[in-house]
Amino acid sequence: MAAVTVVAGLGVAVAGCATSAEWDTWQSHPVHFASGNHAMFSMRNNDTLVRGSRAGLDAARNENWFGRPITVEQAQILER
Repeated sequence: MAAVTVVAGLGVAVAGCATSAEWDTWQSHPVHFASGNHAMFSMRNNDTLVRGSRAGLDAARNENWFGRPITVEQAQILER
């Protein structure tokens, strides 16, 4: 019974792990986000919903955001 619990626990732990490329990115930076703007962008967006603005694109460039790049089509860039 204890072995089943250990195996299940390991399965859960491994399922939540990052890929080796993600670990390399995280280990090369002392923080999780490059700035507050970077954190807010990441919190608002995911793989299926991407909302951006010209100001966000400029901030990403100027603040050297890191991580997996998100590509957006011109129609997805919101002007506010």
